[in-house]
Amino acid sequence: MENIKNLNIQTIQPDELADIEKIEIDKNLPVKERIKEFVRQIKNPYFFRCGKLIVQVEYSDTDKSINDCLKEFIDSQIK
Repeated sequence: MENIKNLNIQTIQPDELADIEKIEIDKNLPVKERIKEFVRQIKNPYFFRCGKLIVQVEYSDTDKSINDCLKEFIDSQIK
């Protein structure tokens, strides 16, 4: 996992990345199985495509959800 996490976005070939728009997960699966299925399909959870856009993701060890982080960010931009 460290190898795929530390790739350089400048050297990644877009056509080698999975397109998240094409990922389909059975919502009836248990959470752990959905996570496994997502990783299996996306192949690299740190770099993937959304259409023609390359997305780089960083994960942090926190209890905050992405929704919490986005809300904090939006709130900070409004004030």
